[in-house]
Amino acid sequence: MWYGIGFFGHPEVSVGFITLLYAEKTLKRLRYEIIPYGRESVRRLSLMKISAGYLKEITSETKRNGVDVKEENVKPISDHVPQHTKPLTDEQFGHYLAGLIDGDGHFSKIGQLIIVFSSPDAFLAYYIKSRLGFGTVRKIKDKNAYVFIISSKAGMLKISRLINGKLRSEPKFKQIQGILNHKPEIFTENFTINKSTDFQNHWLAGFTDADGSFQVKKVQRSTRRSPEIRVNFQIDQKCNDLLLIIKGFLGGNIGYRKTQDTYYYGSTSFGSARNVIKYFDNFHLQSKKHLSYLRWRKVYILIQKREHLTEKGLLKISRIKDIINKH
Repeated sequence: MWYGIGFFGHPEVSVGFITLLYAEKTLKRLRYEIIPYGRESVRRLSLMKISAGYLKEITSETKRNGVDVKEENVKPISDHVPQHTKPLTDEQFGHYLAGLIDGDGHFSKIGQLIIVFSSPDAFLAYYIKSRLGFGTVRKIKDKNAYVFIISSKAGMLKISRLINGKLRSEPKFKQIQGILNHKPEIFTENFTINKSTDFQNHWLAGFTDADGSFQVKKVQRSTRRSPEIRVNFQIDQKCNDLLLIIKGFLGGNIGYRKTQDTYYYGSTSFGSARNVIKYFDNFHLQSKKHLSYLRWRKVYILIQKREHLTEKGLLKISRIKDIINKH
């Protein structure tokens, strides 16, 4: 009997890695197998034996161009979920806001900040307006979305002070430079971009609320009786510069979709998924995606406890999969 665990981005990438877990007639012996996959073929790359009492993983980053594979312990996470909080200080709120703007914000030529929110997250737009004390929130006509706009000089100055040194996107930084060139009075002088690799703040939470997703996939193959369970944290972008920094922090992989001319980051192993959990347990999402994260986290725990090897566990995972992105 076969059971699969995959941690990767999208199947349309021509070459990638899938981590497969399978059991023999009894569950006394477990093995991991790394399989490169593509559009035309699937072939075996390597096979490692491990004991059932000491489950291990192989990260996707550890096998490249014939380099030996490095094993990594699958470390458990706590069942306890920390109480959900908002960024309490202006410093942390500034990091969160910078991440949100890097994802879904835009600085217009006339000196406005515009951030788009989906309808389920309209409450977040109103929270940001309340926290800043500036701006307006409007529903976009004929769209399932809302827009938050700041156009006053005082509001823009407050925004610039909060996100100065925290914004990471080069295109957004260039938009600010354009404002400084034409209307320097509405933005902080000496505005700088954040080029550090420090993620011990709410920036990634804001960026994920804008462009991230949590996915659970169940794939049934004709060659196996039981389905593969795939768990993935993903962020999509037109450029890969920020994704490379995120990969350096969380581990994982970056892929490219030629048909859409877009890049995506994906957590591709237990190790990178655990890093995702470690981060979001400390720096909380503020949108409805927080609920998706908690459900995704629950699937990780079920796999960690090897409940995915049972019919009851698979049923639990299926139920979570059906509602993970419903708010």
